[in-house]
Amino acid sequence: MIYSITDRCNLDCRGCYAKLLHTSGRPELTHEQAAQLLEEARDLGVSVILLAGGEPLIRPQLLDLTARTPQVLFLLFTNGSLIDDATVSSLRRQKHVIPILSLEGFESLTDERRGQGTYRHVMAAMGRLQRARLLFGTSITLTSQTFESATDEQFLRGLIDKGCRIFFYINYVPVAPGTDSLQPTLEQVALLRKRLEGHRASLPALFVAFPDEEVKLGGCLAAGRGFVHINAYGDVEPCPFSPYSDSNVSAMSLEQALDSPLFRRILTSGVVLDESDGQCALWKRRDWVASLCDRSGKRSTDPS
Repeated sequence: MIYSITDRCNLDCRGCYAKLLHTSGRPELTHEQAAQLLEEARDLGVSVILLAGGEPLIRPQLLDLTARTPQVLFLLFTNGSLIDDATVSSLRRQKHVIPILSLEGFESLTDERRGQGTYRHVMAAMGRLQRARLLFGTSITLTSQTFESATDEQFLRGLIDKGCRIFFYINYVPVAPGTDSLQPTLEQVALLRKRLEGHRASLPALFVAFPDEEVKLGGCLAAGRGFVHINAYGDVEPCPFSPYSDSNVSAMSLEQALDSPLFRRILTSGVVLDESDGQCALWKRRDWVASLCDRSGKRSTDPS
């Protein structure tokens, strides 16, 4: 399960999908509603939850929430700027919470997209985590421009030396108008698979790529086939890049929401959600997903 627990962030990254798709004037789920959601997910058998945002650590008492469900592995996707000594101390008591710090590549690329000084903050956070002997990783958005440096073995070895042991590669999705050229090319998509094969054989780290890993499992895993997305307001959506919903966990149980008419239509449509070109299948077919919502009189959760 991917839970974008807040829409708030202390950075203003260029082309941020969360800022463009997941902001609303509605109130976020309360602390107790969020706790109930996580506990129900655990009871349903969800064993891995990706905590996203915005910036999850802006959410008050976030680590109090994760402490209540130690049976679940939480991957905490964060920009790293709020990982101070107190946060590290809390993480040392919660080995089931693994920080995943966002980068774009080397310093110039990271600061260009995320703001001046961001790379330095991430490196400082990695230093604190390494000194505490905690497991952590990084999430890298692959674009056609950053592909070479972000998949370069020298770059990866540098992060491994700093203690990083998990690498998430996420292909850029052009939610910002006019950025289609930033999607990895077909040649880069094919090259990524070869490079990952080599990195996995030679480097002491775990490598995960989206949507490439989904291709190996028969295509898009969204809408409950393999994962589900819940935004900060409780809307249950097929994935973070498909902001459509006909159910909300503040009005029904998570189990009921997972059996929503929208999800059933997606999963039983017979439409092949192919991602072998490295692009998000539901984003490419967003007009189709919108039509499925229209059929039930429901709406997009995207305020635009």
